[in-house]
Amino acid sequence: TIRENVKFAPSYGRYKVYIIDEVHMLTTEAFNALLKTLEEPPEHVKFVFATTDPNKLPATIISRCQRFDFKRISFKELCESLEAIAGKEKIKVDQDAIYAIAKAASGSFRDALSILDQIAALSGQAIKGDDVYHMLELVEMDLLFSMVDALGAGDCTQALQIFDSIVDKGKDVKQLNKDLIEHFRHLMIIKLAGSSVAKIKEMGRLVDYP
Repeated sequence: TIRENVKFAPSYGRYKVYIIDEVHMLTTEAFNALLKTLEEPPEHVKFVFATTDPNKLPATIISRCQRFDFKRISFKELCESLEAIAGKEKIKVDQDAIYAIAKAASGSFRDALSILDQIAALSGQAIKGDDVYHMLELVEMDLLFSMVDALGAGDCTQALQIFDSIVDKGKDVKQLNKDLIEHFRHLMIIKLAGSSVAKIKEMGRLVDYP
C-alpha cells in the first residue's frame, strides 16, 4: 500500500512521486487512511492529486495541498500546436481538418493529439477535413451553414434535402442536433455582440457568416 511504500527512500532520483488521478473518487475511508501520511509526509515523497471535481475533496485534504488550476488551451493555440506537430511529423493537414480536430478536442491538448494520431493512421500522410468529420461522425460546417440558410429563407424543401444528405452520410441525428444548437448559439452571440467576440472569433469560419 501507499502508506507502507512511502517509508522507503527512492532507489534512484531525489523523490518518490505518487500521482493519484481522479482523486475525488476515493472513499472517505481511503482519505482518512491517507490523511496521516499527508500530515507528516517523508521528505523524499511528493503527492500529486489530479481531479476534475475538486469540490468533492474533503476540506482536511484540500487544506494540506497546494492547489494548481489548469485551464483548457485556447482554440488558436491548439490549432497552432497541431500545425506545428503535423509539420514535424511531415503530415499534410488542411485547415478544415485542423479546425475540426481542435473543435472536437474542446480545449484538451491530449484529445487533440489522440485524434490527430488516429486519423493519421487511417488517412496516411494527407489529412482533409472530410476525414476528420467522417471519423468523428461530426456534421460538416458547410452543411450546417446551408441548413441555417435554408431555414432562414423558409425553404423547407431545401432544408429537408440537406437533412437527407446528412443522414445519407451516416451522421448521427443526435449529433446533428447538438451541432445545430451550438451553431445557432454562435450565430446568436455574433448577432448580439459582433464578430469581435474573442471566443467566437476563435471558431474560424464562423465569423465569416454575414
